[in-house]
Amino acid sequence: MAASRRDSRVGQDVLRRVGEASVLILISLAGGPKHGYALIQDIKELADVELGPGTLYGALDRLERLGLIEPLPADDRRHPYRITAPGAAALRVHLDSLERVSAAGRLRLQLGGI
Repeated sequence: MAASRRDSRVGQDVLRRVGEASVLILISLAGGPKHGYALIQDIKELADVELGPGTLYGALDRLERLGLIEPLPADDRRHPYRITAPGAAALRVHLDSLERVSAAGRLRLQLGGI
């Protein structure tokens, strides 16, 4: 994807449609580069979600095509990834959006007496 197209989407919540697995991967990579197995373990610990290999590698491919992550040189048989600057920006926008929706939902529950 061209850089100009990626740059134009930084202010938008581009993660809204990529799925939970992709968001969890970006959150994990925000803590530092990781290879597939380390991502699976970190996400299990972080969110109590166990990603299967198909889900993980499909999401990694999608995130790489979007320019949100990039592969690092292989270490033996491990292939680590890291979050890119556009990936970090997209994650911030998405998390801010989630916070707004969560606050509105909690307020509505409170106002509704539920």
